Amino acid sequence: MKSFNKILKKVVLIGFLFTFPLSLRAQYIDTKWTVKGYFGELWFAEEEDILGKHQEFYKGWADGVFYSCDFAGQSKTYNTHTIREFLANKEFELVNQEKAFSKVFEENGLVNENTEVFVHRITCNGSKVADRKVLYPFITVAGSNKAFYVYEGAIITFTFEK
Repeated sequence: MKSFNKILKKVVLIGFLFTFPLSLRAQYIDTKWTVKGYFGELWFAEEEDILGKHQEFYKGWADGVFYSCDFAGQSKTYNTHTIREFLANKEFELVNQEKAFSKVFEENGLVNENTEVFVHRITCNGSKVADRKVLYPFITVAGSNKAFYVYEGAIITFTFEK
C-alpha cells in the first residue's frame, strides 16, 4: 500500500506540473528585434546605420546590427531586478545620469516599480580568441515587447512583433 501511495503522489505531482507548468523567469529574447529609436547621444555611429536595423537571436545563433554569433559557443545569462532596484543599481549609475533609464522606461509605458527587469549578458566564444564577443547589457522588461541596449552615449530601444 505504501508503494501505491508513493506512485499516486508522483502521478498527482506530474499531473499538477502539466496542468500548471512552471514559467520561465527570463523574458524571451530569441526573436527578431527591430531598432526603433534611442535616447541620448550616438557618439560615433550614424542614425541611418542603426534605426530600423535588426538584432536577431535564435538558440546558438545571432545576427544583427550590434552582435553576431554563428553557432560558435553562444551563451546567455541574466539578472533580475524590479524597475526600482534596476534604477538604483550602481552598475548603471553612469548611464543613468540625468535619469536616462527612468525617462526611457516612462516613454515606453514601463512605470510600474514592481515590474521585473531582466539584464541579459550574451556571449559568443567564437572560433578563436579574436572572435569572442559580449552583448551587455541587453535589457528586457516582463510583459513588454521592448528591449534596451546601452551603446555609446545612448540607450537603444528595440521592439519585436508579438
